Amino acid sequence: MDTGDVVEDELADFVRSRYPALLRRAFLLTGDHGYAEDLVQDSLAKLWLASARREVTNPDAYLRRVMVHGSISRWRGRRPWDVVAAMEGKEHHVPEPTAEVDEHDYLWRGIMTLPTRQRAILVLRYYEDLTEAEICDALSISAGTVRSQTSKARQKLRLLIAQTEEVSS
Repeated sequence: MDTGDVVEDELADFVRSRYPALLRRAFLLTGDHGYAEDLVQDSLAKLWLASARREVTNPDAYLRRVMVHGSISRWRGRRPWDVVAAMEGKEHHVPEPTAEVDEHDYLWRGIMTLPTRQRAILVLRYYEDLTEAEICDALSISAGTVRSQTSKARQKLRLLIAQTEEVSS
């Protein structure tokens, strides 16, 4: 068995074990199941090509970076109101009419209106539980940018929640 077969077997095992988590990450970055599947497939193809050229020592970190950059590239050039209009046109299934589910759905709608970089930082920080340094590496940005963009995103979400509470009271 040559080393190419070993690398392919290792990649196949990695994909089998990590695919559900990769798909969740992609959905959180894109907000759309179809785009999420495309993002995972494109990212896995890039991983396979990269591993054919050189050894990829940390495939999860490599995929994280490729997925974040891929999701950002997809949204480049779209105006914010296009994103909001796209989200308003989607039907959201709510399994039970409870306030908690409604708040969760509203929060995710709010997160999807954030600029792509801010959304990516929140996903990496609070869903992936990455450190500031790991986020800097994944997005190729400085620590100051991570902190400022996190602060701006959280402030936007606070305003959104405050507006919701005013309307409902």
